Amino acid sequence: MTASASTLSLPPRAEPERALAATVEPLWVRALLLGVALAFLTLFLFVPLIAVFAEAFRKGWQAYVEAIVEPDALSAIRLTLLTALIAVPLNLVFGVAAAWTIAKFEFRGKYLLLTLIDLPFSVSPVISGLIYVLLFGAQGWFGPWLQEHDIRILFAVPGIVLATIFVTFPFVARELIPLMQSQGRDEEEAALVLGASGWKTFWRVTLPNIKWGLLYGVILCNARAMGEFGAVSVVSGHIRGQTNTMPLQVEILYNEYNFAAAFAIASLLALLALVTLAVKSFIEWRASRVQVLPAFQEH
Repeated sequence: MTASASTLSLPPRAEPERALAATVEPLWVRALLLGVALAFLTLFLFVPLIAVFAEAFRKGWQAYVEAIVEPDALSAIRLTLLTALIAVPLNLVFGVAAAWTIAKFEFRGKYLLLTLIDLPFSVSPVISGLIYVLLFGAQGWFGPWLQEHDIRILFAVPGIVLATIFVTFPFVARELIPLMQSQGRDEEEAALVLGASGWKTFWRVTLPNIKWGLLYGVILCNARAMGEFGAVSVVSGHIRGQTNTMPLQVEILYNEYNFAAAFAIASLLALLALVTLAVKSFIEWRASRVQVLPAFQEH
């Protein structure tokens, strides 16, 4: 009885505080974990980034600018941006359609579709490039027909775009599928009951609910599209000034021992990665605020 009375006399917050204390690690453990994480980031992230920019500017600002404005470098930059400009919107449309279909409807073959969406994650980019060689090469399935009609897929922009689309199409879909599944179908069904058309339901209900996840997936897709090397290397033919993207241009310059120019182009890719990381962090922060504020306002 005494024990029960003492238990009842505990302050209301005693038990939560005791539970919180049980989950807090000692200071030395937290310091050790933080030190290991920082050491890892320094060794594998910060030092390589610093080395890239230091080597890029080793011969001075003028040499850096000359390497960037060199005709082959400009061609590689334009081709990289063009490829991303084509691949990302197409993957956006596919990702939204696939996510909406999987999250909002039940149908046969649903799990097969999910497996196919994940296929580029499990297949080497080089293998995906070889698939296009098998399809569109001179000895491939469609090669003779393409030659007869003077249509170039491999060693041209279409092949680079196709290879890039293949390796990047899961990113938007994979960001949206769990988000749309967690949101359920209640709001869309309510809009349809109230007389909204399917298109209006998408624009007024579905799209506002998924906009941050959609932007997040687009950013990841764009980063992968601009940095893709393996699949593009197989289908490009490495034609200077025509089919070299920025990663391929870096490889060619490095193999020619033109290290300053190679690191100058690499610094542009690193800068694009840093910008992507900054935008990604902003979207995560913004999305967290959108989720937290309604809950805060309810209380």
